[in-house]
Amino acid sequence: MKNILKSFGGDRVIWMLIVILTIYSGLAVASSVVKLSYLHGNVAMHFMRHSSFLLVGWFVIFVVHLIPFKWYAVFAQLLIMIAAVLLVVTLLVGVQINQAARWLTVPGTDVSFQTSDFAKLALIIFVARYLSRNQAEIKTFKKGFLPVLVWIMLICGLILPENLSTAGILFLTSVVLLYIGRVKVLYLLGLLAVGITFVLIFFVIAQNSSSKNRSGTWQNRVITYVNPGDGDTFQADKAKIAIANGGIFGKFAGHSIQRHSLPQAYSDFIFAIIIEEYGFLFGALPLAFIYLIFLYRAGIIVRKCDRTFPAFLAIGLTLGIVIQAFINMSVAIGLFPVTGQPLPWISRGGTSILFTSIAFGIILGISRSVENKQNEETS
Repeated sequence: MKNILKSFGGDRVIWMLIVILTIYSGLAVASSVVKLSYLHGNVAMHFMRHSSFLLVGWFVIFVVHLIPFKWYAVFAQLLIMIAAVLLVVTLLVGVQINQAARWLTVPGTDVSFQTSDFAKLALIIFVARYLSRNQAEIKTFKKGFLPVLVWIMLICGLILPENLSTAGILFLTSVVLLYIGRVKVLYLLGLLAVGITFVLIFFVIAQNSSSKNRSGTWQNRVITYVNPGDGDTFQADKAKIAIANGGIFGKFAGHSIQRHSLPQAYSDFIFAIIIEEYGFLFGALPLAFIYLIFLYRAGIIVRKCDRTFPAFLAIGLTLGIVIQAFINMSVAIGLFPVTGQPLPWISRGGTSILFTSIAFGIILGISRSVENKQNEETS
């Protein structure tokens, strides 16, 4: 048993956080897929499917955490190029789900994946590598800032047409990572201005285009959030009812009422179902603290790193997960417009779990390398 535990290197606290998230995920999905089971299969089938994804995710975490982080730097340029190509192909021939072409099907199979998840991982690895290799020139615009700016705008711009929220989260994560990487604040303010301008221009063009696009959906969501009486607030209202029903202690596991009528209860609004069943004390508060502790532990890993690339990579991947988690939770409690973002490692979904597990594995792998080096120096 001890030998098995020793094979799980890296931050022990993060391993425990993933265990707790897995328990929450299994319980929440088993309860929230009731409405989905009315249409396809049964609860047991959907629960087993989700459990199999979690099991594969754990295997991926274990395998990835054994890979030396230097290899991500080696293949960073290749990964970002592949991501750009996949995003272009997705825009052209992607599979449409919920009126958005975000998926590609692997040729010869029925397996499909969301290319933006791969692009998020590739861009963070690329930015971390770029910052680590260009610290001497990072404060200059032409040689330091402009090259990385081009890739950030390209990847986020390719994600934007079909997935505004993912593009926004990735853009924000990149900006924070650049700030940590000592890029001038003036340049970052300019980047934010360019990003906002780009979105506005795209929105105006899309609104005046005869082709089908997501601009109308974005507009309706924002208008509904600002003026609830001017649009369809069914999802938001059902989520608020679920949260109100949960109260402090919740209705207990499997006793959610809103899971029968709340759309995407197993994905976008799973946080509301968790609160309804486990309450503020055992549902909302622990999950919020888990993601915050995860961010804190990543900070500890970063402080122990003696090289810049693993430090930037660990904090970049962690920021992406934590920002997405808090946006999902903010949507559920009504602090943010509906975005369609899953709760990392909790929501039902194969692609999200797969790429979250890769991110977990890379972070734990960096922690493992740091610990091994410290043990060697101590010896």
